[in-house]
Parts: sequence; structure tokens; C-alpha cells
Amino acid sequence: MSRINPRAPEPAAITHGNEVTRLLAELSSGQPDVANRLATLVYDELHVIAVAAMRREAEGHTWQPTELVHEAFAKLVGHEQIAWQNRHHFFCVASRAMRRLLVDHARARRQLKRDGGERVPLTANIGQVAATDVDILDLNDALERLALLDARQVEVVELRYFAGLTVDETAETLNVSPATVKRDWTVARAYLRRALSDHVVTD
Repeated sequence: MSRINPRAPEPAAITHGNEVTRLLAELSSGQPDVANRLATLVYDELHVIAVAAMRREAEGHTWQPTELVHEAFAKLVGHEQIAWQNRHHFFCVASRAMRRLLVDHARARRQLKRDGGERVPLTANIGQVAATDVDILDLNDALERLALLDARQVEVVELRYFAGLTVDETAETLNVSPATVKRDWTVARAYLRRALSDHVVTD
């Protein structure tokens, strides 16, 4: 399993999207030692995404952001079927990988504890319902259903809600306009609010 070198990369390297894109192309072609060079460039940005994702989790979670980064990165570089397009594609898939890892973790805990699962805050940012909790597995199921209707809306939710990106950052990652992100974000929030209405638990 590939592990990320925890040494923080230089800020200039992080912003060098062309270099990340080049390394992803080398990774897709099976060139050796690419994973470590890629990790040096993307570690800080992946850690930011992981911190945002973990902030949504229930208190007492057994993982730390660094562990989530390592697990997600190992899955990404070990997935031979992904045809990496560019840096934006990488971080979009990374956000999705982190969400799925957290969902798998919640499923495992539910099976062990049989206590009804872990609940994560459902804030006004996503469902427009204040002071409520929703099961992370119910949220994941709703997102899977939404993906059948509009996959990009799910990507917007993953980047805005799970990764904590701004509208402009999300637009850059998905290569769409900020207006498109705002529209998708509004529609997705409305859909999730309806889909999760039966699962919301008030304080």
C-alpha cells in the first residue's frame, strides 16, 4: 500500500497544476515511483479536504484526517482503471473516495455496535434544516439516488459539503461556471432535503 510522505510540499508546488496533471498521466501509464512524487505535490490539499470531511462526522470518530488521507490516496493510486484527466479530476475523485471511506467506516461501526449508526450534522448548508442530525448512511443513499438523476450535482455536493470548497473552487475543479455550481447546489440541496425528511432527527 502506498503511503504519503507527511512532509508538507512547498506552496508553489501545490499550485502547479500542470505538474500534477503530468504526474497523473505518468501514473496512468504505470511509470514507477510516480506515487511518491505525486504525494509530495497534493498532500496539503488532500489534508484540507480530509479535515473538512471529518468535521462533518460525529464526535468520537476513531479516524484522524491524516489516516483518511492515507487511505484515500492508497485507493486512488492503486486504481488502475481510472483514466486521470487532470488535477481537477484527481481532487474530485479524491473527495468521492473520502466520502465512501467514511461511509464504509460507518457501516462497519453499525454492524459492530448495532446502535442505529453514526449521525452527522445536517446543516443549513446542505438541507436547510437547522439543528438536526442525519445518519451518514441515509445521506449516502440519497446521494446515490441523486447520482442517477444528475451526477454533476452529486459532485458539487461532494466538493462543497464534504470537501468544504467554495463556489469558485468547485467551479474550477469541475471546469464549469460559478453560476452552474450555484444552480446545481440549490437544486441538490432541495432534493436532499426532501429525500432525508423522513430520516431527520431533531435535537
